[in-house]
Amino acid sequence: MTAELFPPTLPIMTTMGRTQDGRSWLAALPSLVEEVRERWSLRLGAPFHGGSCSWVAPARLPDGGPAVLKITWPHREAAGEAEGLRWWGGRGAVRVYRHDEAAYALLVERCDPGEPLGVAALAPEERLLLAAEVLNELWSAPPPAETALERLGDVTAEWADLVEERMERLRPGFDPGLVAHGVRLLRELPGGAARRVVLHGDFNPGNVLAARRRPWLAIDAKPMIGDPGYDPWPVVEQIDDPFLHPDPSAVVAVRCALVADAVGEDVRRLQAWAVARRVEMALWAAEHDIPGGATPIMEEVRVLAGLAGL
Repeated sequence: MTAELFPPTLPIMTTMGRTQDGRSWLAALPSLVEEVRERWSLRLGAPFHGGSCSWVAPARLPDGGPAVLKITWPHREAAGEAEGLRWWGGRGAVRVYRHDEAAYALLVERCDPGEPLGVAALAPEERLLLAAEVLNELWSAPPPAETALERLGDVTAEWADLVEERMERLRPGFDPGLVAHGVRLLRELPGGAARRVVLHGDFNPGNVLAARRRPWLAIDAKPMIGDPGYDPWPVVEQIDDPFLHPDPSAVVAVRCALVADAVGEDVRRLQAWAVARRVEMALWAAEHDIPGGATPIMEEVRVLAGLAGL
């Protein structure tokens, strides 16, 4: 394997190098990539510069066709990616060609030209409508009756417990009533869903790429089964940060309404999920001592809670 495949500037070299488990995985990564490359008869290009816990590179199949090889540090959120992609079968997401469960290795369809939706030269509202089209495709079929994918309610119930534990232990000075609202929503929202779908799980504008087979395709899923209202908030928040606008409340309200209408979901439910997810993120930021991170998130939560009528 050439050094070009594992340059020290790759983000995973920094993020995975912070822990012993991560360093052990990095040490084994070149051998793992070579083993998978040889077994699947791939030609590999220089890796993409992105991702915090995955090594991802363009590949050529034995017949010369394009693909992408992704090898991920083994962790819970990555375990269901291949099953989710198979279930979607190319509807709204890249197709999966090969999968090695033990190695956390995936060979998937390559998006060409591959421009992320987040940097497309379009107005934010246009990009949000394009994202909504992708979500509608992902949600177009009911979830499988038997699946190893996690249930959203199980995951958010764990988050609720963790938020309470961190709030008690860290005492970050957040409004306890606002945090309690977030905890309640994490526990109650999944059970009140009108329908269940296979969720993308990390639907941000960097995970939606321009492609040829379809105009836009989702990548890097962390699939779960549950309430579709969970999925939209990251793309609403990150397509063009509404909290940087002079009147963030008005911008969030308009954009949530736009996406809710496009995907056929209740706008208050989307906003309630935003509150729940941002409360969880604020306590995560407090736990990891993110500089200047936790308090601004709670200020955003207050805006969102007001819109959702909480």
